[in-house]
Amino acid sequence: MKTVFLSILLSIFTIYTSFSCTTAVISGKYTKDGRPMLLKNRDTWATKNVIKYIDAEPYSFIGLVNSSDLEGKSIWIGNNSAGFAIMNSASYNLNVGDTLEQSGLEGRLMQKALQYCKNIDDFQNLLDTIAKPYLLEANFGVIDASGGAAYFELGNHKYEKIDANDPAIAPMGILIRSNYSFTGEIGVGGGYIRYQTASELLDQAVATNELSPEFILQKFFRSLNHSLTGENLMDYGNLPAGTPKYINFRDFIPRKGTSSAVVIQGVLPDESPEYTTLWSITGFPLTSVALPFWIKGGEDLPEVVSYQPAIENSPICEAALKFKEDCFPLRFGSTESYYLNVNALINSDKLGYMQILIPVENEILAATSEKLKDWRMNKMTKGDIQKYYHWMDEFIKANYTEKLNYSL
Repeated sequence: MKTVFLSILLSIFTIYTSFSCTTAVISGKYTKDGRPMLLKNRDTWATKNVIKYIDAEPYSFIGLVNSSDLEGKSIWIGNNSAGFAIMNSASYNLNVGDTLEQSGLEGRLMQKALQYCKNIDDFQNLLDTIAKPYLLEANFGVIDASGGAAYFELGNHKYEKIDANDPAIAPMGILIRSNYSFTGEIGVGGGYIRYQTASELLDQAVATNELSPEFILQKFFRSLNHSLTGENLMDYGNLPAGTPKYINFRDFIPRKGTSSAVVIQGVLPDESPEYTTLWSITGFPLTSVALPFWIKGGEDLPEVVSYQPAIENSPICEAALKFKEDCFPLRFGSTESYYLNVNALINSDKLGYMQILIPVENEILAATSEKLKDWRMNKMTKGDIQKYYHWMDEFIKANYTEKLNYSL
């Protein structure tokens, strides 16, 4: 009996740690430029990720997929040519007591939604037409080109829509979900500490008028704050390089099992959906770099985020996984592997991975800001985007070679 009990506990622990994400739906109400955003810090066993473009009818789409999913059958966050975007986080408190086996096909549903949905109403209609029970348990976050922003908390037999534009529910236009649903059984599920951390970070961003893709990429996805303990791992950056400092790395927004992090910036109501921008930190966010993508750029994406048969992964993700090994060097035991060597990320010699890579990312952020400013005034073309993709490829490869002695 004791062995069975321990097995059950291990199974629950494995589910919560392997499929745990921190997500948010943000209307344009208090963002820095009035554009909505959809964000997902993806925690999963599938640590090899690529960006993929799918040419489809009626809507083409782009998104984050598992590297092994060569056809892009499951999308884990993405947007389409109509400006509709979708992501999910697993929930563990909507089907409490239900013995139906879950399908695990959230990614398939999101792929279908991206191909066929123009807006949030279309997605709701899609949910209404799917046969029940859904065999799913998830929070689906969506935004569209008309300013719509909402979560759909979906269990086996029903869903509830939570509107980020409803001031009674979201006075600042922000909804956050980790691994429980507000319409489920509170106290069950996971991610309550991550939810609190996310809430504090986003509230502060609103107060200081910083709520933007840049904030999400650098201060949210890479936050080393812990809302329960009050710890900030950045405080350990005063040690010289090569001086290990180990921290039990649990319940931060980035986690050992984080495979990628994506924020999608939508458009203003009078803008073309083609300006919807998907920013992806493909790979472990603390050892990778964010890059932007647009539907109009087509299927010829930068090589560094595309599937390469020789490594069965994208080069930038493969590099992030390699660098991640230096952050989690302990190799024995089931819990020891969760100890993070903070010194590999930040140190007084400025040789940590975050200290090397974030300045590289800053140049991409600045260059992209100028590109978008120009394109919004003078139109963007596929050729413009392809030239920019080529520049990013060369820029990233050169910097990884020069600063990290790593060839992508």
